[in-house]
Amino acid sequence: MSAGPLMKNCSMLHSFVRCHGFLRLSMLARRPCSSRMISGTAERSKIHAGKVAVTTASTTGIGFAVARRLAQEGAHVVLSSRNQKNVNKAVDQLKSENLTVSGIACDAGKKEDQRRLLDMALDTYGGIDYLFSNAASDVVSKNIFETTEEEWDMNMNLNVKSAFLLVKQVFPHMEMRGSGSIVLTSSVLGFSGYHTSGAYSVSKTAINGLTKVLAPALSPMNIRLNTIAPGFIRTEYSSRALAASAKYFNEEQRRSGLKEDWDAERVLKYTIEACGISRPGEPEECAGMVSFLLSSDASYITGEIMVVGGGYRTRI
Repeated sequence: MSAGPLMKNCSMLHSFVRCHGFLRLSMLARRPCSSRMISGTAERSKIHAGKVAVTTASTTGIGFAVARRLAQEGAHVVLSSRNQKNVNKAVDQLKSENLTVSGIACDAGKKEDQRRLLDMALDTYGGIDYLFSNAASDVVSKNIFETTEEEWDMNMNLNVKSAFLLVKQVFPHMEMRGSGSIVLTSSVLGFSGYHTSGAYSVSKTAINGLTKVLAPALSPMNIRLNTIAPGFIRTEYSSRALAASAKYFNEEQRRSGLKEDWDAERVLKYTIEACGISRPGEPEECAGMVSFLLSSDASYITGEIMVVGGGYRTRI
C-alpha cells in the first residue's frame, strides 16, 4: 500500500477513536452522579492511609465532600468552619460512617483561630501531612464601581491573605514530617472575571498568582502546592450566588426600563450554557481532584491550577 492511502486510513482510524472516546465520555457524564460516586466508593483504595489532613470551610459543600473523600481513603481529617454547631453536625455524620475525623470551630480569617486548628491536628494525630484551604467570602453581585472598601478588604483578607497565612503556619509542621501537600481553592472567575463579581474575581486571580509564588518556595522542603478552580458546583454557596446574581440582573433591568425577569434557575441555565458539560458539577467531583492532588499519584505535580469547570473556557 502506498503512503497516501495508508496515511488516509490512519487518519480515519484516529478520528474514529477520538469520536468513540468522546461519545463514551459524554454518556458517562450524563449518568446520574450518584451512580458514579457509589461505584467509585466501592473501588476506592486507602491511598491516604495514616495521613493527617487539615481542612477549612469543610462542614458543607465542596469542603465537606473533600473531608469525606480523604477520610474514606484512610486519612485522619480535621474539619472546621466558623460555627461549632455545624462542625459538630459534620463530624457526627462522618463518624457515623466509621470515618476517623475530628473538628473545631475556626474563623479562617483569624490567625489565632488558624493556630488553634493546627494545634488540634498536632495534639490529636501527632502531625500534619495535608492542608485543604477552602474558606472564601460569598460572591457579591454588583457593579465593580459600587464595591465598597469594606467589601474589597473582606474579599482580599479572607480569600487571599488568610490562605497565605495558613500556609505560612502549616509548612514548618510538614517540613518536620519530611513532606507535605497543600491544595488551595480558586475559581474559574479567577481566569475570566466579571465586573459584576469584581472583588471576588480579583481575589481568585490573586490565589492563582499565590499558587505560582508559593509552589517553588515550598519545593525545597518536599512540599507540593496546587490549586483547584471550580466552576459552577451544586452547593448552598452557589445557590446564594445564583440568587444574588438574579437580584442584580433584575435591578439592572429596571434601571434600563426593561421588564425581563431573572430568577436563580434562569441564571443557572445561562451559566452552564458556557460549559461543555451542560449540567452543574457536584462537590464530589471536586473532591476527586483534591484527593488526587494531595496524593502520591500527583508526586510530580506542583504549582498547577486544575480547573474543575465542566468545560468552562479558562485558557486558550
